[in-house]
Amino acid sequence: MGTTAARATGNRDGYLPMDGDHPRTTPVKVGQKLSDEVTSRFVAGPNLVPGSLGDQLPEGALTLAVFLRHFGCIFCKETLADIRQRQEVDPDFPSPLFFFQGSATEGRALLRRDWPEARAVADPEGRFYDDFGVGRGGLLKMFGPGVFAGKTRAEKKGHENGARSGDIWRMPGMFLLRGREIVWKHEYRHAAELPDYDRITALATGSADTRD
Repeated sequence: MGTTAARATGNRDGYLPMDGDHPRTTPVKVGQKLSDEVTSRFVAGPNLVPGSLGDQLPEGALTLAVFLRHFGCIFCKETLADIRQRQEVDPDFPSPLFFFQGSATEGRALLRRDWPEARAVADPEGRFYDDFGVGRGGLLKMFGPGVFAGKTRAEKKGHENGARSGDIWRMPGMFLLRGREIVWKHEYRHAAELPDYDRITALATGSADTRD
């Protein structure tokens, strides 16, 4: 695939969707602490504390790190709406910190409409996605049966796809952190999969084991 075609489809480095996950990402493990290199990196985005990623992760506090699909994706919109609704009705649900592929300006524009108070880190180059091992999916993860069922589910909630933006092959990711330590992560089988939000609350309250 040529450079022009790669850019048009959101493919980076001439990536072909049948190749599977992005070869440069290494999955992080539960119990692993984020490195100083990652946590010391300056971040920008809506409603953040000025400074580095580590400044967004208070020691001992729980944070749900949510890596969104590209902004035009119906599942990005569904995830934002679902977590916002959960936050509003569940006081034990951990505070979310979103990561998105656009610029800080693009993030503010989206969240001004969908969730003005949400904290979100702009990651246009996908560096934090790579650091957390959030790779890129192949054809099955993007267009398999589970994805079509998920699209119907999201449409029933009033969501729809928009203009493509960012890396359209990048998968979503979700991690529960205590300070800088990863205490739980959700393994996405396809782009449309939803995590068990009840389980996340149970993990936050200590009524469930962190082993998935």
